[in-house]
Amino acid sequence: MLQEVRLKKREERTLEDWVPEDCHGLNFFEIDSSLKSLLEIYLPKDLRDHMTPVFSELGEVAGNRLDELSRICDRHVPVLHQRDARGRNQDWIEFHPAYREMEKIAYGDFGIHCMSHKPGVHGWPEKMPPMAKYVFTYLFTQSEFGMMCPISVTDTSYGLLEKHGPKEAMDKFGWQMLSQDMDEIHMGAQFMTEKLGGSEVANFAVTARQDENGAWRLYGDKWFCSCADAEVTLVLARPEGAPEGNSGLAIFAVPRHLENGDRNAYRIVRLKDKMGTKSMASGEIEYDGAVGYPFGDVGAKPNPGLKQMMDQVVMSRLSHGVRAAGMMRRCLNESLMMAQNREVFGETIIHKPLLRRQLMKLMLPTEQALSMMMHVATQLYKSDQGDEKAKKLNRILTPLLKFRTCRDNVDVAGGALEIRGGVGFIEDWVNPKLVRDAYTGLLWEGTSNINALDITGRAVARSRAHIALADDLKERISDAGDIPGQFAGELSTLVDRARDFAEEVAVSGNETLARQASNALYHATTATLFATEGAALGAKSMDARRLLLSRMVIDTKLKPVDPLKQGEGRFEVEAGKALLSADPVSLDQARDILALP
Repeated sequence: MLQEVRLKKREERTLEDWVPEDCHGLNFFEIDSSLKSLLEIYLPKDLRDHMTPVFSELGEVAGNRLDELSRICDRHVPVLHQRDARGRNQDWIEFHPAYREMEKIAYGDFGIHCMSHKPGVHGWPEKMPPMAKYVFTYLFTQSEFGMMCPISVTDTSYGLLEKHGPKEAMDKFGWQMLSQDMDEIHMGAQFMTEKLGGSEVANFAVTARQDENGAWRLYGDKWFCSCADAEVTLVLARPEGAPEGNSGLAIFAVPRHLENGDRNAYRIVRLKDKMGTKSMASGEIEYDGAVGYPFGDVGAKPNPGLKQMMDQVVMSRLSHGVRAAGMMRRCLNESLMMAQNREVFGETIIHKPLLRRQLMKLMLPTEQALSMMMHVATQLYKSDQGDEKAKKLNRILTPLLKFRTCRDNVDVAGGALEIRGGVGFIEDWVNPKLVRDAYTGLLWEGTSNINALDITGRAVARSRAHIALADDLKERISDAGDIPGQFAGELSTLVDRARDFAEEVAVSGNETLARQASNALYHATTATLFATEGAALGAKSMDARRLLLSRMVIDTKLKPVDPLKQGEGRFEVEAGKALLSADPVSLDQARDILALP
């Protein structure tokens, strides 16, 4: 909860005082009690103690200078210059100085792109674990969503190059992708989408063929290329003579400039006029013999490019889930700021029952996304350490995170706009930008349908990951001794039902229920996380309010509701009071409220 600001007396106010401020000027880390409490659970103490001052530093920047720069860049979009003064096709993209300053904050000051690949960033002696890295994403995105794309793809491009790429490319420019020196850094990108196919990559037509010297050269068009001016791009292309379909695709690392300083043989044809993420340049690319470094011994045979590229897609889906969590937090905070400081009919609107109900509809998915992102990041860390169980869990948790949080982000952004009211429709305020950017997550790295089908058709039907997920959740419930017994039993039963329903949908091949099954697994997972988090924090004499959120997920997401019957009971009223209060909820208080009808 935001700290409520005491309003001026009516006789002391100017007309402008009746219009509440937004969250600009606040420290986005320090006002986030939910994040700070969860760090107690998900970050080891030494890492938490070391990183907390850095998180606070970014929270201050995000709530002030970064927020200001982001709004400037939303109005001053990139401009493509296709030729130089002499008429040569030396295209370049002009960015507003505010964008370059945001780059300096992200890459130079905080090193978000490189902290998981090299030790020593922010003085931490090892590579930064995902649980800490994604806190940076979460805080940064609360002000600037667009730049998180180049940050993320630089991060994942280096990871892909390091894991699968040719040594020649790593030696030439890999080290520059990890640089925090803005004069030498090489930002990365992945260009996949073509006119013939987005999700259906089997149709891709960009080709690669070897010249007389054995160098691979690319030909054809890529249709949607974010971070169009990246110095290093990973491109999916079909080597000449390779099989049709997915199996023929290979990855090529394509530098923007050759070793002699000349531009590589590709052009940015135009920039996309996008609905959101306006600060970041997305364009169309035309290859006319561009030099590319192949990932492995590729050619007229089956190639592993798509399978290799899926490593990046999975990580990008996780990143999108984290970004949605950050954006929802900003939307919720904006709504709380409005509710606490807008007075109507003699009292602030946060005391109006219908508005309180609206706020709870924003709070629940926001908190779900936060718990889910920290849990998935923890499993990713364990997976990277060789934990096979964690690998199985992440196979289903990552698409669940992407699927549900990006959908919730749209509703939360729209709800926050409504709470802000008519002024929120004006571009002077942050709400229109939040709404426009929220839709991005529904489209990038797979639509909701694509992710739901991945969950039921692959993670469930093929990998059987739903069984591992249910077993893990029930084990967590059983191990959490401070969850009331009857509630724990109900929660465990719902986990079983969600698992069985996902199994039924997967076995039957009923694609129309893929979203419903995915929702059930997501809500069962987050209800369990809430319960175990609340119990763990309450046992430490900290805020146990997440136990209340657990039941709210059950009551509103996992149980049938009669639309022609009054549904609000004592629990909903008392839980709402506790959750909208800045005062912590003790374990005993949480248990008492949970027991209410």
